[in-house]
Amino acid sequence: MPSLSNAAVRDIETVIHPYTNLDAFRTSGPMILERGEGIHVWDADGRKYIEGMAGLWCTSLGYSEQELIDAATEQMKQLPFTHIFGGKSHERAAEVAEKLKAIAPHKASKVLFCGSGSEANDQQMKLVWYYNNALGRPKKKKIISRIKGYHGVTVASASLTGLPNNHRDFDLPIAGVLHTDCPNFYRDAHPGETEDEFTTRMAANLEKMIIKEDPDTVAAFIAEPIMGAGGVIIPPEGYFPKIQAVLNKYDIYFIADEVICGFGRTGNMFGSQTFGIKPDSISVAKALSSAYVPIGAVTIGEDMYQAMIDESKKIGTFGHGFTYTAHPIAAAVAAKTLEIYEKRNIVGHVRSVAPRFEERMAKLNDHPLVGQARAKGLIGAIELVADKETKRNFDAKAAMGVTVQKACEKHGVILRAIGDVVAFCPPLIVKEADIDEIFDATEKALNDVEHVVAKEGLRNA
Repeated sequence: MPSLSNAAVRDIETVIHPYTNLDAFRTSGPMILERGEGIHVWDADGRKYIEGMAGLWCTSLGYSEQELIDAATEQMKQLPFTHIFGGKSHERAAEVAEKLKAIAPHKASKVLFCGSGSEANDQQMKLVWYYNNALGRPKKKKIISRIKGYHGVTVASASLTGLPNNHRDFDLPIAGVLHTDCPNFYRDAHPGETEDEFTTRMAANLEKMIIKEDPDTVAAFIAEPIMGAGGVIIPPEGYFPKIQAVLNKYDIYFIADEVICGFGRTGNMFGSQTFGIKPDSISVAKALSSAYVPIGAVTIGEDMYQAMIDESKKIGTFGHGFTYTAHPIAAAVAAKTLEIYEKRNIVGHVRSVAPRFEERMAKLNDHPLVGQARAKGLIGAIELVADKETKRNFDAKAAMGVTVQKACEKHGVILRAIGDVVAFCPPLIVKEADIDEIFDATEKALNDVEHVVAKEGLRNA
């Protein structure tokens, strides 16, 4: 058993950690991080790491960005809190909403704020129901998500999430949520099937599901442009236009979950623009404030807004909202974050360094442990396999993804294991030299693990 610091012991005895084996954690303990600057963080022992996951896909401008610290401090001094219930407001709320409307990848009319991506997608489901009730379509309520999609952990958003561990023993998903195919060409293509044939089949299967359920009962479809927590699954070219055509045919509302892909990650302001998606609404959070303060939002089209007006007039109120909806400190930081994206041309910077990121990622395809290395913009992953030709996985007991993650940490880079996929998502401010450092460390870690795999015969387990 490792020797644990006082801080680690206190943490074990008081804190519940998300996405953690709570039993194993009592032995291993936490990595205590003490400070961060730029793309780096330091743990309690003084070890320095590149934060290769931007925290949780979110710390886009890196750590200790002074302009964001100043924005929060100034707002704290001026107006640390007010709510926006019953017609109250503050200037920062309008400022962020104006900025979001101006850059949204669809014609947005209004913005509904919240505190997280989970809450944003929970709101999306409620609004779709509200909208169809206003239009006199009480049966049109089902939401289609996708297998391996990730949309949050509230009761509603975890139901939209298509990952088994988010459902098991939580009695989820709730009724009315369906899951169609995951567009994972590497894993799910039929033998000899081209990408074009694969995407045609994905769209055809979606249409079959809609017809089986009855189009008059299907209200919306939700999708991440790139699936993040499902394993960084990048859809083949042509996938979304074919999906969009099916949704248009049956008058199904398209929600783009831009919580991970939004604000430059894929080389455009939104992933929808990268993949040819024309959404009716988007969900944003994470990089909206570079994760410095919790904030999320949903963009509202004019048709949806008019329906909301009609329903609130009928009922007497719009019966939804959070104490922290458009919290002034969060809004101030978000406004400054959006300002920085524009004045520093963060999207342009991503486009300038993404080729190096994608090149170094592609090189990992040559490694004996890697079945597929994939990347788009500044997000990517390696998928670890026991046999490259058959794509056979390692035995789950080998915990190969976590093993590689830990090896990377020994070489000074924090990544994230998602099963036997290891994800990369550095801060958007990363430079080419930083990218080289990330991948040099990853190559060393993979070589370390390959040595163990060969020595212990783990490919044959």
